[in-house]
Amino acid sequence: MRRTGTALAWSNAGKALGVAAIGVFALFPAYWMFSSAVDVDAAHRGATLIPTDLTLDHFVRVLDVGGFGQFMRNSAIVAVGTVIISAAVALLAAVAVARFAFTFRKAVLVLILIVQMVPLEALVIPLFLQAKNLQMLNSLLGLVIVYLAFSLPFAVWMLRGFVAAVPKEVEEAAYMDGASWGRMFWAVLLPLVAPGVVATSVFSFITAWNEFIFALTFLQDADKYTVAVGLQRFFGQNTADWGAVMAASSLITVPVVIFFVVVQRRLASGLTAGAVKG
Repeated sequence: MRRTGTALAWSNAGKALGVAAIGVFALFPAYWMFSSAVDVDAAHRGATLIPTDLTLDHFVRVLDVGGFGQFMRNSAIVAVGTVIISAAVALLAAVAVARFAFTFRKAVLVLILIVQMVPLEALVIPLFLQAKNLQMLNSLLGLVIVYLAFSLPFAVWMLRGFVAAVPKEVEEAAYMDGASWGRMFWAVLLPLVAPGVVATSVFSFITAWNEFIFALTFLQDADKYTVAVGLQRFFGQNTADWGAVMAASSLITVPVVIFFVVVQRRLASGLTAGAVKG
């Protein structure tokens, strides 16, 4: 018994050390980024592992000189617009393919999967030419529409599982109580599939916030750049100033972290509930 207990203790200690090592390995780049952003010496002698002299001047420079305040506003407009529209459209489409029988229903689902398999790089030129013909280049609205095309296939496919997991008897009970389809949708169906909407919204938000290739291709005016394009241009102009570059990178990271913290509970339940029924 004593040997068994000792072996179990060593096993648990090994697991704990392994988890700690993985955590350090995963979090160290983020720590290095944030510590360099507040390190006075980062722009001159190079960042240190544990900064001794801290400053916020790098952030001030990035916001004032680098124009990242405007870049973040542009990205916020694009990301929020993409999340709201994709959530609404994907939910209605998921209800349609999960609840209603219509011609080519399975073909639509297969096409949704096929669209997800197409590499984004292969779509740059066709979408650029289409946006040019529609006079939507150098426009945040045009960028929102492009990101919707990327987000909707995944969102529709995932939300279909959530809608299908809701028993039809729940909807029928609402009808028997005198509710219309709209009332049933808002009061019964939407609260039940809300975790799925949150999970797909996270994907849409990350896609719109971090995407670089299409933003670089579609946008021409500096006052319309998103954070990804703004960081690339800022790094090209300040290659040696690692303090400012890391401050800009930190500013881009913070909204994503805040978004995850706000929705983490519903995200966790959404990812598990979505696997209940296909």
